[in-house]
Amino acid sequence: MVTGTMSRDRFWTKSYDEGVKDINPQEWETTFVQATRETFEKFPNALALEYMGIEMTFGELDRYSNQFAHMLIQQGFKTGDIIGINLPNTPQFIIALLGVLKAGCVVTGLSFLLSEDQLLYQLKDSGAKGIVTLDAIFERRLVNIAPNLPELKLYITTNVGDFLPKIKQILGKLLRKIPTGEVKPISGKAVIDFMDVMNSQLYLTTLPDIMLSPIDLAFVLYTGGTTGPPRGAMLSHQNVVANILMIRYWLNWEPASGIALSGFPFFHIAGMFFCENCIFLGWPQLLVVNPRDTDHICKLMKKYQPTCLVNVPSLYQMLLKNPKFKQLDHSRLDTCISSASPFPVESQKELESIVGEGKLLEVYGMTETSPLTTMNPYRRVKKLGTIGLPLMNTDIKLVDPATGNSVEIGEAGEICVKGPQVMKGYWKNPEETTKVIDEDGYIHTGDVAIMDEEGYLRIVDRTKDMIIVGGFKVFSSKLEDTLTQHPAINMVATIGVPHSERPGSELVKAFISLAPDYVYDGNEEGLKEEIIDWVKEKVAPYEVPKIVEIRDELPLTLVGKVDKKLLRNENQ
Repeated sequence: MVTGTMSRDRFWTKSYDEGVKDINPQEWETTFVQATRETFEKFPNALALEYMGIEMTFGELDRYSNQFAHMLIQQGFKTGDIIGINLPNTPQFIIALLGVLKAGCVVTGLSFLLSEDQLLYQLKDSGAKGIVTLDAIFERRLVNIAPNLPELKLYITTNVGDFLPKIKQILGKLLRKIPTGEVKPISGKAVIDFMDVMNSQLYLTTLPDIMLSPIDLAFVLYTGGTTGPPRGAMLSHQNVVANILMIRYWLNWEPASGIALSGFPFFHIAGMFFCENCIFLGWPQLLVVNPRDTDHICKLMKKYQPTCLVNVPSLYQMLLKNPKFKQLDHSRLDTCISSASPFPVESQKELESIVGEGKLLEVYGMTETSPLTTMNPYRRVKKLGTIGLPLMNTDIKLVDPATGNSVEIGEAGEICVKGPQVMKGYWKNPEETTKVIDEDGYIHTGDVAIMDEEGYLRIVDRTKDMIIVGGFKVFSSKLEDTLTQHPAINMVATIGVPHSERPGSELVKAFISLAPDYVYDGNEEGLKEEIIDWVKEKVAPYEVPKIVEIRDELPLTLVGKVDKKLLRNENQ
């Protein structure tokens, strides 16, 4: 029997695939810029990305990003200066990402859906000195907040159609399929057109000679959490390269051997990390601007036959609803990686019935851990509904959130992670840093899980999402997994709402959207009662939802997770 000292034993390594072992730390004593040089030198003529019908090679990507880096240097940017990238998944994002790092600067990703206030907060908090943005965002948001951002001295604007053939650009703008905005000078600021940099002879196409250390910052990526303003997680080059190497060896990924497609936005850690992996490995990326356009995704998959998909569970569920996805030839598809939120087991089984058994890999991570810390084995047992095993060079302990003591195998505890992928801390926020990283170097994730005898972890809740009913803990993730087995339910989210008659206790409320093919008599109240009666047979009495609300759609965050924070705010 393994006891609470399990983290020191790392007994889960016995469940690893054959040959998987800890990596020599010397391997990540490098920068991302250095780590990716081999790709650009070995595969200059290989496909690097596809975007709305156009293709770009690694040689072109290298030259464009070198030009971008030299432009930043000529503009006076120094090592450590922060630059925001405020773009959807376009070639410009990848060029800017590489160019910023090659110039020795630091990337902060900004969602292109942020409001003026949200943009202002992140740019001001990070102290960003430059931003790459869409012309439409420049006109409608950035010019309004520019007077409040004295440190932001450089604005680089672009359009989603800039790399498309001229005829497609013109038609796209005429038909209003391509958003546009007017770019005007801002007093005291430099405003530069992205394509002017790409087409200019002023900037060298060779790699800049910049001194960088593995411990230098590469990213300051903001994460919202459940309370308080977003915080910037500081990730070093070393953090990022270590995590890339872990995934490469874990999945036995070889250079130039795969083709990738991901619906995650690049401004989010999951999308950015997968993008970095593709560059490191020399894999082509099929860029998805609108992940809800499953017809376009299916068209890409039919033409290029990707070997790896990386998506949030809700996108897989959207694909499952599209008949075209079921008709595709999935024989070349090797791995479907799912992350960022719980994936109902029934939906997992449906996905594997289409793409092939053993192809789905649930993983776990967070912005603060670069991001990945656990993954199901590539070859050995994959346990559906679990987030797999702690990665190599990674230690995990589960603790009681109330006492901080390690819990026994089979008991629920907060996941705490220690490893080379753990962030340096929160940007300009040492107080918050000490709240999440303990004196032993473990970061407390806020996620509650159960570990089994073989080391597999199953998420049962967020510490903030646990519902307390009469002193009993209701794990919403577990309850939602059960509810999705009902044929009427497509998506579900459960929260705790105050119990007016019992202060300190909560009532379980379930929000559901109906499966599109579910047929019933239209009696919504009767359906709610049926669902409640059905779930009573499957869970403990205190776990049964007392309130069920049916909605056409559940609110989603920018990356496709159900937005429980919004649901809770609506039900205070």
